[in-house]
Amino acid sequence: MTERLTIRRPDDWHVHLRDGGMLGAVAGYTARSFARAIVMPNLNPPVTGAEAAGAYRTRIMGALPAGSDFTPLMTLYLTDAADPGEIERGFAAGAFTAAKLYPAHATTNSAHGVTDLRNIFPALETMQRIDMPLLVHGEVTDPDIDVFDREKVFIERVFTKLVRDFPDLRIVFEHITTAEAAEFVASSGPNIAATVTPQHLVINRNAMFAGGLRPHAYCLPVAKREAHRQAIRRAATSGSPKFFLGTDSAPHAVERKESGCGCAGIFNAPFALESYAQVFEEEGALDRFEAFASENGPRFYRLPLNSGTVTLERAPVTVPERLRADGTWVVPFHAGETLRWRLVETG
Repeated sequence: MTERLTIRRPDDWHVHLRDGGMLGAVAGYTARSFARAIVMPNLNPPVTGAEAAGAYRTRIMGALPAGSDFTPLMTLYLTDAADPGEIERGFAAGAFTAAKLYPAHATTNSAHGVTDLRNIFPALETMQRIDMPLLVHGEVTDPDIDVFDREKVFIERVFTKLVRDFPDLRIVFEHITTAEAAEFVASSGPNIAATVTPQHLVINRNAMFAGGLRPHAYCLPVAKREAHRQAIRRAATSGSPKFFLGTDSAPHAVERKESGCGCAGIFNAPFALESYAQVFEEEGALDRFEAFASENGPRFYRLPLNSGTVTLERAPVTVPERLRADGTWVVPFHAGETLRWRLVETG
């Protein structure tokens, strides 16, 4: 039985670091485990230009603990008025690594998102030409569509047409939650990949209703039926280079989660790597963990692999019930649980 596991230092290909005091409270958790991270642009106001991306990057670097070895990879928030020229200039200058498509009102701070995909065709044509990745929150937002079906319907109504119309565009289907999404990615060409979160590998939709409403199990896209969780676990641990690590860690103050209209988001950054390792062990796939965590993502983004390593050891670690953040508390994923792997060294 493996007692220590050393892998190439991983990256997080989808994270919310927030801003202001919350940024200062949470950035160190991501930097502790990951060398790089794709940082989501859904601030208020959103990051829609190179200047805003550069300013946000500066704030992130200033919020990191002393001695951190971490590179934030910035993203552009696409709106109906997205400027293809700004996208091309920002990508060429290294201000953006990718652009993010939020359907309007799909999730936190997405009110400025795209209302009709046709509105951003010029932006997508530019991105395809310059080989800039598109990151997709894959849900429709029609109120007549059941919340548990929004990802499936997005594939049928939007994603299949997007791939048909832009066959050379590299696209990441973010935080997939359904068997249909896993199959769509697996059966598509090499330009289509997906990120997988720890929560969608660990919980199904029952977690939101276990003995009452459980707001800290609520995220978007919401967790689905057990059959979907199992499909996502099979995809993530399959060894396919199309699937890679993206935590979608999304912290909210406890009072914003535990309210009459609680915010969507699960804060998993403090123990994300340990959570993933436990899943891969349960699936008998620890030999595939390094590829999922440290290799598939950089290769899809056409970035170099990291040279450092991280080491986990088989040892119990109890996740705190709450963590201090910006004068309040945040509740981490696995709060109060004991995980079987512990991060012991970053080199």
